[in-house]
Amino acid sequence: MRNAVGREIPDELLVNGKEVYQGKNYMDGKYVQKVGPKTRRFEKPQESKIVETIADALRQCGARSGMTFSFHHHLRNGDYVVNMVMKAAIEELGLEDLTIAATSLGDAHDPIAEYIEQGKVIGIQTSGIRGRMGEVVSAGKLKTPAIIRSHGGRPRAIEAGEVHIDIAFVAAPTSDCVGNCRGIGGKSNCGSMGYAMTDAKYADHCVVVTDCLVDFPNMPASVEAIDVDAVVVVDSIGNPKKIASAAARISQNPRDLKMAEDVARVVAATPYFKDGFSFQTGVGGPSLAANLFIEKEMDKRGIKMGWAIGGICGPMVDMLKRGKVGKVIDVQDFDLDAVNSINQTPNHFEMSASQYANPANKGAFVNKLDFVVLAALEIDTGFNVNVLTGSDGVLRGAPGGHPDTAAGSKCCIIVTPLTRGRMATVCEHVVTVTTPGDTVDVLVTDYGIAVNPLRQDLIKCLDEAGVPHVTIEELKDKAYSLVGRPDDLQWEDKVVAVLEARDGTILDVVKKVKPYTL
Repeated sequence: MRNAVGREIPDELLVNGKEVYQGKNYMDGKYVQKVGPKTRRFEKPQESKIVETIADALRQCGARSGMTFSFHHHLRNGDYVVNMVMKAAIEELGLEDLTIAATSLGDAHDPIAEYIEQGKVIGIQTSGIRGRMGEVVSAGKLKTPAIIRSHGGRPRAIEAGEVHIDIAFVAAPTSDCVGNCRGIGGKSNCGSMGYAMTDAKYADHCVVVTDCLVDFPNMPASVEAIDVDAVVVVDSIGNPKKIASAAARISQNPRDLKMAEDVARVVAATPYFKDGFSFQTGVGGPSLAANLFIEKEMDKRGIKMGWAIGGICGPMVDMLKRGKVGKVIDVQDFDLDAVNSINQTPNHFEMSASQYANPANKGAFVNKLDFVVLAALEIDTGFNVNVLTGSDGVLRGAPGGHPDTAAGSKCCIIVTPLTRGRMATVCEHVVTVTTPGDTVDVLVTDYGIAVNPLRQDLIKCLDEAGVPHVTIEELKDKAYSLVGRPDDLQWEDKVVAVLEARDGTILDVVKKVKPYTL
């Protein structure tokens, strides 16, 4: 069946009420029955929940083959916990047929690829999938198609019972003896722990893994002891220096700065740019640099930002400290400046992924956004964006909160260079649709600005402000004139990943590229 972004979805995936993507806000107003999480009672007085090893925690929680284990990625590429847990489960306890439900997976988790090839891990449910694991899945070696969800789609699926977590593992920089844990105060601080909160609430069992045991009570707790079955103390849960990536730094490239300045011009031309406006930016260099130019526009008008959300980086924390933004509400920290700020800088708060972006609750923060500025691997003439697969069709990215913020904001701006290397970023059709075009409003490139024809109001605003713009077809033609039109990828029939829209409908599928072998 063909969906609203023109992608053909195999009929065998449309089972148990699953539908194809039918457009922005298709599910608006529909009721969803939340599942009731299973709770193990602790009625007797309890001195401690500490167990000796991860294997002991697995045994205590009744771990067996066929289970689903969940993880969060606040330590990003510095995370050690996923590998430690899966090694204990597979090599010490001999478990198999396991599914990993993680908020994101990256190069740090390359060892899991071997368990996929061995058939020990048969399912992956995640937002991001990169490195060796992305290659293995793209080669068709995972027994079942990986399921890719946005950061808002994931808690929606958990709360609706579409994802049942048997054991949630929480990598905690600090914890007390009964499992009250936080993202600060230890040697491996990650700041916000917003992605772990829904998992801990809805999983049958929850295990806190920490490398810094602190006195009871460890408050205010990100994950509370009322949801925790066991606490394991290890030497190290990860390397916080690897939280930040090169992309999470303000670019000094003149091309990027020019695009960032154009983003600010677009923002300033809209009616939403007024005192108390709300804002989120992605972590790409041009996206972060846009903060600098937007602040200049704020100063010109004598206005302040009311609040910002995200994935938070140092530049936004700096604006908070200087009084340029009223509040920062944070589901994840992208650098150590943000990590060191949360719960310490006044008005820098933590929130759960469900509160941040879940479309199936009664008030996600993304639905109050005025602006979001996001990056893209590629964008097509239908304004569909790909942030998941490379030009070769291999899984090497993550939707993250991209589709959620695009759908929820009043003005979604994509900023990307027209070409990267010898590849056109603006193209006829993206390899994979991760953010549908009906949620994207403006494209800013180094060769010009394009506005989605669905937003005639924004076109009028830019015209009145004297901000020049062209059609996206013109940008595509310019990109092809510079680097040529790419050859179409050839696909096998095997589906290696299913991409869900944030509302749970099927947005796209990723098939095995033909020929593709490791």
